[in-house]
Amino acid sequence: METVGAYEAKTHLPKLLERVAKGERITITKHGVPVAVLQPPDASRTKDPRTVVRQLRAFRKGRKLGRSSLKQMIEEGRG
Repeated sequence: METVGAYEAKTHLPKLLERVAKGERITITKHGVPVAVLQPPDASRTKDPRTVVRQLRAFRKGRKLGRSSLKQMIEEGRG
């Protein structure tokens, strides 16, 4: 992992971001002390939007609001 000073990081941020997009990790230091790490996002944490919508629909199935409508709950401050 490469180390870059804060001033250099500020000056060359677009180039550093290009490198990070290709998979590199870069540590940013201030007066020689590490203060941040630029790294690609964790691919396992990002989800396909279609998958999320399917999961939400499955979650909603069989769930009821009880006697109250959504509008009533919002008006009561419970929504």
